[in-house]
Amino acid sequence: MKKYEIMYIVKDGLDEEARKAQIEKLHSILTKNGAKVTDVKEWGTRNFAYPIKKMTKGYYVVIKVTAEQPALKEFARKAKIDANVVRHLITADKD
Repeated sequence: MKKYEIMYIVKDGLDEEARKAQIEKLHSILTKNGAKVTDVKEWGTRNFAYPIKKMTKGYYVVIKVTAEQPALKEFARKAKIDANVVRHLITADKD
């Protein structure tokens, strides 16, 4: 399995409980498909450089995972159709 870093932005308008549930839901997509989440860093609310879907802020989360391609593809598919996920990016981790 290879190491990857995933950055995603959750809608800023969610309350704390809903945001934590959303983050847990996204992480469970990975773990159910055999991936292992090794590190989670919540950057918090940040301003966007430009408006995205009429939003100017989002809640940033960066995670490091060890995974195979099927788990990443499923995460990307579900993140793309989830209304609470503004953007996501998956990159290979150099560490």
